[in-house]
Amino acid sequence: MASVLQWWIPGWVVLLMLVALYELAVGKRRRRRRTPVSGTFTDEFTALFYGTKRMELDHRESVSMLRDESSDGAPPFGVDLDRHTVVLRPEQPKGE
Repeated sequence: MASVLQWWIPGWVVLLMLVALYELAVGKRRRRRRTPVSGTFTDEFTALFYGTKRMELDHRESVSMLRDESSDGAPPFGVDLDRHTVVLRPEQPKGE
């Protein structure tokens, strides 16, 4: 039993390296980009030992689900594709 536990982590690392090499070989032939399994495995394996990594992964997931608003930080404008014009509206003072 001790030998099984002794080789558990190095076995997973060797498996990770084999999966990463396979993904590199197959990825060169494919045009479509996907999330690599080896990257996901590395993140989850690291989160097993470091609690802050789990918090980082959860934060990254919640940020990716946030909606981007077109009005966040951008000046108000309108685009008319038929007339090929862009209309900028001046900002109104806060008191009005």
